Amino acid sequence: VLRYIYSDLGFSTSYSGDQSTGASAFSADIAGFFTYYPMIGRNECQWSWGWNVSNVGSKVSYNNGESPAFLPANLRLGTTFTFPLADYHNLALSLDMNKLLVPTKPRRGDYDDTPEGEQRYLDALVEWEDMSPITGIFKSFGDAPGGFKEELREITWSIGAEYSYNQQFFLRAGYYYENEFKGGRKYFGMGAGFALNVLRLDASYMIATAQTSPLDQTLRFTLTFDMDGLKEMFGRK
Repeated sequence: VLRYIYSDLGFSTSYSGDQSTGASAFSADIAGFFTYYPMIGRNECQWSWGWNVSNVGSKVSYNNGESPAFLPANLRLGTTFTFPLADYHNLALSLDMNKLLVPTKPRRGDYDDTPEGEQRYLDALVEWEDMSPITGIFKSFGDAPGGFKEELREITWSIGAEYSYNQQFFLRAGYYYENEFKGGRKYFGMGAGFALNVLRLDASYMIATAQTSPLDQTLRFTLTFDMDGLKEMFGRK
């Protein structure tokens, strides 16, 4: 997937001396998907896994090229295992991991409060600003100030389970975890869905386990239409 990004969020004509300009960038997504059908006893199961690296592209800046910022490149790994419980009854278990691929910006507090420390901070800041996006992606796996322990904290996790009957009725439950030092989003999710011909209706309810979370007690509805099914339905008529 290729995309062109443009934003004039920082553009203003309020003052004649304002030289701010819009920002633009190019980015791409790279993904892979694999499905395998293992046999457990007499049951044919389905195991799928996939990966996605999104927002790989050029930097973006609103200041005529000054202070460029990295796009929020992201790595996502996921897997799902589906097991048939009985005729028309299936149970699917899923795991999803997510990590932001943006190098850590130098912080003044991580350097000595001396002229030498100030110079090392400025040098690190210039190196960060001049760093290419691809180099930044690889560097993001090992540049956390707290070492490997903090790198693990940057990974968000989500697990879920789905029961389906005849691919028409669905019950779901899951949990999302983000470290308290990296945003602290933690919540349970419950949902149900119903599919009929070309129409599918899904509903979910979120219960946050972290205090003051804006996601607490969030109710969502999704209505989906199968366009291929609509074409076949109208084509038969």
